[in-house]
Amino acid sequence: MENLLMRLRNNRMFFSGFLLVLLTGFFSLLICGKTATFISLNSYHPFWLNVFFINYTFFGDGIFAISGIAACYFYFKKKQQASALLYAFLLSGLAVQVIKNLVNSPRPKLFFEHGQYLHFIQNVSLSGYASFPSGHTTTAFAFATVLILTLKNKNWQLPLLFAAVLAGYSRIYLAQHFLIDVLAGALIGCITAFPAVYLAQNTRHIKQSFKKLHKVEKGRAVQSPSPI
Repeated sequence: MENLLMRLRNNRMFFSGFLLVLLTGFFSLLICGKTATFISLNSYHPFWLNVFFINYTFFGDGIFAISGIAACYFYFKKKQQASALLYAFLLSGLAVQVIKNLVNSPRPKLFFEHGQYLHFIQNVSLSGYASFPSGHTTTAFAFATVLILTLKNKNWQLPLLFAAVLAGYSRIYLAQHFLIDVLAGALIGCITAFPAVYLAQNTRHIKQSFKKLHKVEKGRAVQSPSPI
């Protein structure tokens, strides 16, 4: 608990900004509702933004995540950081898939009646179900939080927060998710980053603990008298 509080203090700009984004988003949903917030966030759709977000949204894609982990491990030689990113990707992905199967929420394509929303972008493949939560946003925030917790340079706090928020907004802009899906994904990604970093930094100690436990259990088995 003490270590967690220290990490939060050392990265207060990132986590304060993250909390502000969450509170603003949930307050908007409370005041305006799911439909109105989606439409208001999608009122401006110039061609250049279409091109930008079609490409930028891949920062939350699984292929990009695996590529980033591989680059961190093999090119930058930061094995512990790469392990933390991998654990965060797996933990957050598992959480998202469980929730998606429990809450089968329709995406904007099926949610809106014909003509109610006019900014669907051509050549963007739109899914129909499994809207809650946003998997791309979850991955983006899981990676951003892991990097914040493991990087020594604290000047990356606001750029990484902005990058993750932009990845989340891209899912709304491309009509793949609602604001509630993005906020939930951001929260899941941020939370799962903490156990991921802990696992990566304590892998050796965890293995040693399991070995000691195995030896104790083996010793008890040898000492226990055989049944008559």
